[in-house]
Amino acid sequence: MGRALVTGGAGFIGSHLVDALIEAGDEVVVFDDFTGGFKRNIPPGVVVCRGSISREQDVADAFAYGPFEVVFHLAAYAAEGLSHFIKRFNYENNLVGSVNLINASVNSDVGHFVFLSSAAVYGHARGRLTELDAPQPIDSYGIAKLSVEIELSITERMFGMPYTVFRPHNVYGPRQNIADRYRNVIAIFINQMMRGEPLSIFGDGTQRREFSHVGDVIPALVAAPGLPRARNEVFNVGHDISCSIIDLADRVRAEFDDPHHPVLHLPARDEVATIELSHDKASQVFGLAPPRSLEVGLSEMVAWARSLGPQRPRWTAQLEIPRGLPTSWN
Repeated sequence: MGRALVTGGAGFIGSHLVDALIEAGDEVVVFDDFTGGFKRNIPPGVVVCRGSISREQDVADAFAYGPFEVVFHLAAYAAEGLSHFIKRFNYENNLVGSVNLINASVNSDVGHFVFLSSAAVYGHARGRLTELDAPQPIDSYGIAKLSVEIELSITERMFGMPYTVFRPHNVYGPRQNIADRYRNVIAIFINQMMRGEPLSIFGDGTQRREFSHVGDVIPALVAAPGLPRARNEVFNVGHDISCSIIDLADRVRAEFDDPHHPVLHLPARDEVATIELSHDKASQVFGLAPPRSLEVGLSEMVAWARSLGPQRPRWTAQLEIPRGLPTSWN
């Protein structure tokens, strides 16, 4: 592949991608503002450009480390529910920042642009969803991700820059930011267990999600730029078996050998009740191995989190609309 830029490369999914690219023999430059990433996630010797994708000059500084054959764009603040209350922050980071990268990539003749979108684009759509199902985002985060997908398609038509879009869902695993109390329920539960706090569940916990281990998502991202069948395509990527939130709580409690750890049911919030995605297209194009089970993945993540220790929840942005915020988020 050659030289690659990875935005969000100090973060959870991004750092695993950096490892995989280096293992494949590629040169990697990490571009990250470290609001959700950590230096400990970056392998020694990797070039790091510290900055924000939402600032044009920072993007220009990152591209000065090029030229890049591929840009992997993973930088985002991926808090779906919270995005209603941080609309400007969401769009500046997840939409305007992405456009800054797209502009720089076109002007630098980048050979391929890989974008990590989200299953949030599907919203309340029902059934086992394929990439042909119409997106119906219900939050600002999903709207931003879908807008970038559309922009990439338009940019390819106008300027010929090929791209690949991935729509992951509920990705978990080692290096996830367990200090973020607004997203990633597995990470939240694990940190609450280690802090001796009740596991917080919105509503009755019957919401269902397909939890995807990060190690099962990365191979498709690495392979995409070299596969003609992945050119200008969109792929769902992740696990096929769903789990309810209340069942997940039981599984996490079991991993800590504390089956009676308290659970706190909070008022239900506006969220997707169930999401199930078809991954047939990705399996056919990338020849992916069967994903690991939730039991195996949870055990691995809990062992990693215990080595890290409990983390104090933190948040760096300001709420823009405090009205209607779930009481537990105040």
